[in-house]
Amino acid sequence: MTEETEVTAEPEAQEFKLEEQTELRFEVEANCKVVLELKSGTAEVFGTELVKNKKFNFSSGEKIAVFTWHGCTLELLGKPEVAYVAKETPMVFYVNLHAALEQMRIKAEKDDSKGPMVLVTGPSDVGKTTLCRTLLNYAVRLNRRPVFVDLDVELSSISIPGTIAALPVERVADVEEGFSSTAPLVFHYGHTSPGSNIMLYNTLVSKLASIIDSRASETNKKARISGCIINTGGWIKGEGYQSIKHAAKAFEINIILVIDQERLYNELVRDMPMDVKIVFVPKSGGVVERSQQARTEAQDSRIRQYFYGLKTHLYPHSFDVKFSDIKVYKIGAPSLPDSCMPLGMKPEDNRTKLVSVQNGQNLLHHILSISFAESLEEEVVKTNIAGFVCVTNVNTERQTITVLSPQPRPLPKTIFLMGDVQFMDTH
Repeated sequence: MTEETEVTAEPEAQEFKLEEQTELRFEVEANCKVVLELKSGTAEVFGTELVKNKKFNFSSGEKIAVFTWHGCTLELLGKPEVAYVAKETPMVFYVNLHAALEQMRIKAEKDDSKGPMVLVTGPSDVGKTTLCRTLLNYAVRLNRRPVFVDLDVELSSISIPGTIAALPVERVADVEEGFSSTAPLVFHYGHTSPGSNIMLYNTLVSKLASIIDSRASETNKKARISGCIINTGGWIKGEGYQSIKHAAKAFEINIILVIDQERLYNELVRDMPMDVKIVFVPKSGGVVERSQQARTEAQDSRIRQYFYGLKTHLYPHSFDVKFSDIKVYKIGAPSLPDSCMPLGMKPEDNRTKLVSVQNGQNLLHHILSISFAESLEEEVVKTNIAGFVCVTNVNTERQTITVLSPQPRPLPKTIFLMGDVQFMDTH
């Protein structure tokens, strides 16, 4: 009896014995924590191998799949919302995809050409980010150095919402924190849907593609051979579909992976050049649709993570900045009717135009991107950004704003870009 009372005092531990090629799937309840430990055998999370007897912590809202090739014993501590073992898993399919990409890399090495340029697409919540992460991890485990590009402005897994970004991947993703993003290349878009300003979105996608292309061809042979894995958002109809085609052209894609959407697959087969291979990928049974509220919470948590860190607690700085020390701009002016346009100018030119923003209460709670541009002579719209600050207070009498910043003052540059993305700092 005494043993039982001791057990109830501890958080409940569940043990799972997995046969070969099966996976344990679990979701963490809101405001809870689940600890995973590999007791015996071998297992991996999205392509990253687990270390035996090491405790891995997962926090609220996370959805995890632990796959084993040869069988293993796992222990879960805490209260998952759901935890079950699945025999049907897409991992064998993913590994075959990886093997095909690896063959392309070997060929690229021989021919001294570009490795596989892979675009991962499909509707929202079908596991696009997970597939990207798995393929990147498998590539890195074979000593490749692929570039990860995230074009999903709703929920970037490299930067914060409202941006598109690229990251050279040099080591396997951390099980808890994902890829180490020490020096990502990030562009300010400012909205969480490509449809808010599709012209600007496509302009930035083209710019990012050309930078990656020039970097790969100039210096880095290893990156060139390893290729790119590109994640896209879940908007696949109308202009969203056009933006997928635009990205495929800009990055000179040679493989498109379409997850769980036959209509999109057939449209791409119809519209893409013959030399682009379109592959239909089944969705994992563990994929769960998120509600709008869950998506908003995920966006907030991405921004909070930028300022406060995920596991390693960062201590952001808070300080005042004078109105006169910064220039804030938005990209995109409201379109004017043709009759009001200067001769020879098209209405859409306005959508990539810099518009000055008056400093005042309108900045409150907004995330501002700090542009690397030194002056307005440069192409500010197409210049990458150094980082972000969040405006936590505006004092119009003293003509200052208070900002939350990952780095101490002074701010590195003076040109700031503002979009729709906001964050209420509750710390």
